[in-house]
Amino acid sequence: MSPPRNGTLANSAGTRDAGRLYDVLVIGGGPSGSSCAYWLAEAGWDVALVEKKVFPREKTCGDGLTPRAVRQIADMGLEDSLSGAHRYTGLRAHAYGKVIEMAWPEHPSFPSHGYVITRHDLDAIVNERASKAGATVWQGTEAIEPILQADSDAPLQAGSGTTLRLPSCVGAIVKDKATGEKREVRARYVVVADGANSRFGRALGTSRNRARPMGMALRGYYTSPMHDDPFIESHLDIRDGEGNVVPGYGWIFPLGDGRVNVGVGLLSTDRRWKGVNTSTLMDHFVSWAPKDWGLSPATCLGPPTGGKLPMGLAVGPRIGSTTLVVGDAGGTINPFNGEGISYGYETGRLAAASLGEALRGDGYAALERYEARLEEAYGLYYRVARAFIRMISQPELMKLCVGTGMYSESLMTWILRIMANLLRPDEVGPAEAAYRAMATIARLIPEPS
Repeated sequence: MSPPRNGTLANSAGTRDAGRLYDVLVIGGGPSGSSCAYWLAEAGWDVALVEKKVFPREKTCGDGLTPRAVRQIADMGLEDSLSGAHRYTGLRAHAYGKVIEMAWPEHPSFPSHGYVITRHDLDAIVNERASKAGATVWQGTEAIEPILQADSDAPLQAGSGTTLRLPSCVGAIVKDKATGEKREVRARYVVVADGANSRFGRALGTSRNRARPMGMALRGYYTSPMHDDPFIESHLDIRDGEGNVVPGYGWIFPLGDGRVNVGVGLLSTDRRWKGVNTSTLMDHFVSWAPKDWGLSPATCLGPPTGGKLPMGLAVGPRIGSTTLVVGDAGGTINPFNGEGISYGYETGRLAAASLGEALRGDGYAALERYEARLEEAYGLYYRVARAFIRMISQPELMKLCVGTGMYSESLMTWILRIMANLLRPDEVGPAEAAYRAMATIARLIPEPS
C-alpha cells in the first residue's frame, strides 16, 4: 500500500461528524461550489459545503455578469434577487481612437442583458440559495487536508490506456476558524471548488499546464458620475509606461450605486509580458481613461486588489474515482475575455449532473462523463481562444485584428458574439461562420505542450 499524498488515511477516527456519510462534500462556496451544492440539494442529495470565509465577504473580481451568467442565476430562481443590482444592456468598446457601442446579441438560450453586482453581495445570495435548497453549509470553516483512501495511488485504466487522475478522496479535515476546532467530514464524493489558487486541489495533485494562458488582473472601486451608465466599457489597447500596447484590456463597469469597478487584465502569454507591473498598468489606465468617468486618485475608494487566473482548462486532472474539480480550481476561465463567473456556475451544474448519475449507481463512469461534458461544452471553443491569445500576444497582429475591427460595427458585433460565447446553435450567421473558420485553423495548429 502506497502512502497517501498530502492527506490522511481514511481509517483515522472522526469526531463531531463521526458516523455520518454525506453524498457529496463541496470544498468552497464561490460560484462553482454554491452552484454545484444547489443543484445537488435541489435533486435531493445530502450535500455539505465548507467555505473558509463568512458571507458576505470581499472578492476580487470585475463584478460583471454576462448573459451566460444571468441564465444560470435565473435557472436557480435568483434573478429577482438581483433587482437592486445595476442592469446593463451592452458593451462599449474603445481601441485605437475608435468607440463602438454594441447591445448584447439576441440568443435563443440567453437573455440580452447583464448585471454588475459585487461578489460581496452576489456570492452570499447564491450560497444562501444552496442552503435553502437543503445543503448543509459551514461558513468560516476551512478544508485543511483531504482524507484519502489507502489505495488512492492505484492507476485507473480507461480503455486501452492509463488515465491520469486524482487520488480517491473520501472527505476532508476541516477547521472552524473561530474556535480552531478540527474534525472530519466524510462523503462518497468530493468536489474541489476553492478557487484559482486551490490549495485543496494542489494537495490532491492538480497543477497548471504552463503552456496555457494565465491572466493577471487588478481592480479597484471609484466614485463616478457615470455610475449608472447602461453599458459596461472595455478598452482593448491598454499600454505600458512606454506607450506599448500589451495583450490584455482595461474595463470600467458601472455598479449603479455611485461606484464603478475599474480594472486591468493582462495575459501572460509571452515572456516579454511577464515583467509588466499590473499596479503601474492600472495607474496608466486610470489616468488615460475617458474623462467623463471622473477617475482620479481623489475618487479612488481604496487600494486595488488582484490575482492570477488560470484559463482555458489549464488545470488538471479534473477527475478522480471520487473527485471532481470545478470552476476556477479547474482553470475554466474563458481566455477570450477573462470571464469566470458564468463558467463557475456552469461547471458546478455539470458536475452536479455527473455526481447525480454516479450516486444513482454509475460510479466512476459518470465522473468520466463530467470530463466529456467539459470537452463538449468548452474544448474546441477554448482551443480557438488559446490560438487567438497566442496571436494577439504579437503587438502587430493585435493592432491589425483589433484596429481593423474597430472600423466596422458589424465585425465587432461578430467578435463580441464569439468572445462572449454567445454563438447561436440555430443558425449560421457571419459570427458563426467566422468562428467555424477559426476552429478549422485552430485544429490544424499544434498547441504548445
